[in-house]
Amino acid sequence: MARPLPLLQPRKTPIQARSAHTVEAIHTACIQVLIDGGMERLSTTRVAARAGVSVGSLYQYYPNKQSLLAAVLEKHLMHVVEAVEASCLRAKGQPVAVMAASLVQAFIAAKFAAPDVSRALYSVASEVRGEAVVARLTQRSQLALCDMLATAADRRFGDLAPISFVLSTAVVGPVQALLASSAAEPVIERVREHLVAMVSAYLRQMGSEVVARKSPR
Repeated sequence: MARPLPLLQPRKTPIQARSAHTVEAIHTACIQVLIDGGMERLSTTRVAARAGVSVGSLYQYYPNKQSLLAAVLEKHLMHVVEAVEASCLRAKGQPVAVMAASLVQAFIAAKFAAPDVSRALYSVASEVRGEAVVARLTQRSQLALCDMLATAADRRFGDLAPISFVLSTAVVGPVQALLASSAAEPVIERVREHLVAMVSAYLRQMGSEVVARKSPR
């Protein structure tokens, strides 16, 4: 008989300010333990000790290590998705070159705001069967991209679903490689410029040009 999957949902959601502070301390401690020792040394005991709380207090919110990791992963990904959504909102109505620059800059800035955290959490998704969380938040990004591209000033697009899919996945690989190699700032900047050029060219290719109407004399 197959073993049941571990419960990944937290036991309770913090409401009071003190509870929210405790959960934030637990999340921070979890990331610190991951950075220091990786998954091999991660345990609820070590996380609780680093957070300055009892293991019993940790278990009030998370029934096991997997549920804690899932919560930390989702919070990190949510930060990235919200950055992408905000960039899409700002770039609405702009030419596709502006949209490309806004998207790439927002994604790189979100991932490199705390690069050690991003690196530490890349391995977590497979450990907690986080594919569903990743898929749900990726879909949010793709919807934001569709909404933005539908307003492009210089291009008209047909089916936006595959275009948003390609955009939301094409940028991930290079950025993940930059994180894995602990790339220096000049390297990151050069890759950013290349990604902007790549995304801009793709959008110009996939969209039909908007021809400005001449004003009647």
